[in-house]
Amino acid sequence: MERHGSMEFQTRPGERQFVKFTFFKVAPEWRRLDVIDRDAQIGEFADVVASWEGRNLIRCYSTMGTRGDVDFMIWQVSYELEDLQQMAGELLGTTLGGYLTTPHSYLSMTKHSAYVEKYAGPGQDRATRLSLAPGEHKYLFVYPLTKMREWYSLPAEERQAIMNQHIAVGASYSSVKLNTTYSFGIDDQEFTLAFETDVPGDFLDLVQELRASTSSAYTLSDIPIFTCIATTARGMLEALAVARGAVPA
Repeated sequence: MERHGSMEFQTRPGERQFVKFTFFKVAPEWRRLDVIDRDAQIGEFADVVASWEGRNLIRCYSTMGTRGDVDFMIWQVSYELEDLQQMAGELLGTTLGGYLTTPHSYLSMTKHSAYVEKYAGPGQDRATRLSLAPGEHKYLFVYPLTKMREWYSLPAEERQAIMNQHIAVGASYSSVKLNTTYSFGIDDQEFTLAFETDVPGDFLDLVQELRASTSSAYTLSDIPIFTCIATTARGMLEALAVARGAVPA
């Protein structure tokens, strides 16, 4: 499934990125519009998304059927904070934008990991995490995370040991790719986590196993959790009102 624009997003080595997960909800009135009008609005909205691909890294997802409060999500990565604002304004300035709300929105940035780069477990890369590299996985699970203040008062060596255990559990699920971004001071949460996989059951098992880890005891909040299905810009919009097909014989 093609999910890239005609231009490739160019990373800037050594520079941190802004990351935005924007969840949209369409008003019921939009579904009562004429099909031709809806299709024209979908085209206009999708064209705006396409115009940003290349300048920014854009991924599109449908949440139809997985959440009741949101219908689709756009994952945007940029080196300019102003890009996030301008793209949002252009999307909401479309005709379809007049029928949309954004019930959930998470802003974050990339940064060097305080724990992963010091973890010496088998097969672990000492990644800097300054540049996100989303794959082509079918499913994405997104949630905000905030730790208890007591976590930060622990000695650094103790926190590293606890995180070593946490990282080792994650490494045992090779089908699940974690994208960790940081929201300290720029949004309400402390972290925004995005897990990519083609096997949703593996992510469920990973989360359940991590519940028993010591690090989980220091979690203040890790909800809401969004289950997203990768698609194109047009695909996520066409899923908003799918015509009923013929019933198979």
